[in-house]
Amino acid sequence: MLFNSLEFLVFLPLVVAVYFICPYRYRWALLLIASYYFYAAWAPEYLILIVASTLIDYVLAIQVAKASVKARRKGLLALGLLLNLGLLFALKYFNFFNDSLRALLDQFNVFYNVPAFQALLPVGISFYTLQTLSYTIDVYRGKTEPERHLGIFALFVSFFPQLVAGPIERAGRMLPQFHTNHGFSASRVSGGLRLILWGMLKKVVIADRLGIYVDAVYNNPSDYRGLPIILATYFCAIQIYCDFSGYSDIAIGAARVMGYDLMENFRQPYCSRSVAEFWRRWHVSLSTWFKDYLYIPLGGNRVPKWRWYANLMVVFLVSGLWHGANWTFVLWGALHGFYCLLEAWTKEIRDKVAQALHLEEKAAVRTMIGTLVTFNLVCFAWIFFRASSISDAFLLVSNLTQISISTNINAPWTGVVDNPGLETAFALGLVALSAVAHLVRDQKLQMPPSIERRIWVRWAAYLLLALAIMNLGIAKETPFIYLQF
Repeated sequence: MLFNSLEFLVFLPLVVAVYFICPYRYRWALLLIASYYFYAAWAPEYLILIVASTLIDYVLAIQVAKASVKARRKGLLALGLLLNLGLLFALKYFNFFNDSLRALLDQFNVFYNVPAFQALLPVGISFYTLQTLSYTIDVYRGKTEPERHLGIFALFVSFFPQLVAGPIERAGRMLPQFHTNHGFSASRVSGGLRLILWGMLKKVVIADRLGIYVDAVYNNPSDYRGLPIILATYFCAIQIYCDFSGYSDIAIGAARVMGYDLMENFRQPYCSRSVAEFWRRWHVSLSTWFKDYLYIPLGGNRVPKWRWYANLMVVFLVSGLWHGANWTFVLWGALHGFYCLLEAWTKEIRDKVAQALHLEEKAAVRTMIGTLVTFNLVCFAWIFFRASSISDAFLLVSNLTQISISTNINAPWTGVVDNPGLETAFALGLVALSAVAHLVRDQKLQMPPSIERRIWVRWAAYLLLALAIMNLGIAKETPFIYLQF
């Protein structure tokens, strides 16, 4: 069930209404049933895997907490990692590595005939696998007590607002909330609705419209040169941000209406002055997960420099692979790792240049330069993220440099809209709108108190947002980009 579907438009109000009518002691059951129904709407067989994952981690975490012998605790943790990651590998990565090995051995005329594993990749498996892994690891580390209530633990794994694309929550944050009685709050409902509407606007009006242009160029890389590729790449950056942050807004808003707080997933990432800062602002729940459960256990930066460089690259390569079983994602992750290393290697030189140009006295100028450079580096890396294959990505990079003034930047709209020129202008206007919203920190939009107290002003704003979504949005129910991960 997509957030941007009529089914969800009926599902959410119904669940919220019953939730507040339902006695507190039964609410966990209501939300668990609603979450399983939400997930089964994609495919009923998905429930088998999420229930299996839930039971595995529920039992193992309790056994880890009970074990007094360190070796047994480690063995149980290793078993949990093996079962969770093994299932994820089999369903998401086996065919990728199998095909890659076959292609490599073919180069040496070595016969290899291991068949592909035919299985449907469950939506959201990468997200809830990381969430359950962090729970088991936190219990092993003694940071979290094991949850004894199986129903509430199952709800922690499957909570429908953030089930299929995050934010990836921690047990220490969410489990206590499921044990709390959340009463009806008009301000929370109002804030949640505002986030839902804003997230929907970003998705169906901005992301989906820009996606038409991006798809036309990136799905036919040999047909375009120069400016259309450049424009499509910038559009792609805004599309991915509005699509994914729009999903996060809706997820956070839906949870907030019922009284639950999900973590912030985006912190104005395109305002970052460095790539390292970008990853502290982009997909925060994932980047902090890799920091806490991979980067720091590897030694972080408290190791010799060569080890630190290796740790950094390992994290980015794994992060790239987490996004998808394709070499394009691995290369995308490697590019970001290289960017971070390059920033570390050139820090002293950049500081000296800034000092020589007296930029230290002009902080705003240096901030602007750093932001522009970072944004363009990130946009270049998005080429590999979005391209269908490595060959397509390099073809796009090659064709991108062939700039001609006579190029028709409206061409990708041809055959899709009646007035391509007007559509390009409108798309650029949407980019400007997203930039303004980005600057005013869209996930924390607040009206002045004097206006906030006037109910008619609030509901007029909600009505305008709803009308904009209905009249300017793309009617097609386009899946969110991160659902594929």
